[in-house]
Amino acid sequence: MTALTPAEIAKIAHLARLDVPAHEQAQVAGEVTRILTWIEQLNEVDVSYVAPLANPHDLPLRLREDRVTENGDVRAILSNAPEQAADFFSVPRAVE
Repeated sequence: MTALTPAEIAKIAHLARLDVPAHEQAQVAGEVTRILTWIEQLNEVDVSYVAPLANPHDLPLRLREDRVTENGDVRAILSNAPEQAADFFSVPRAVE
């Protein structure tokens, strides 16, 4: 693996919207290069004898009957709400 340059770190930082000051880019380049070198060493490990892990996507989906049910008493449900407006939960605005 070739070492990352401070210019490459500056580009990566810009793309990731990170603020890496120019005086720290050489240090960060060295640290990231060491991390990537260590990760490359993992490719040398022989894992041909290791069985794959179980994958939950291999299981069939359990389906339930689609039927109409009672929603419950609106007043009883809203009694747990710290704030309410009409027949709805009232929450603080999340998006400006």
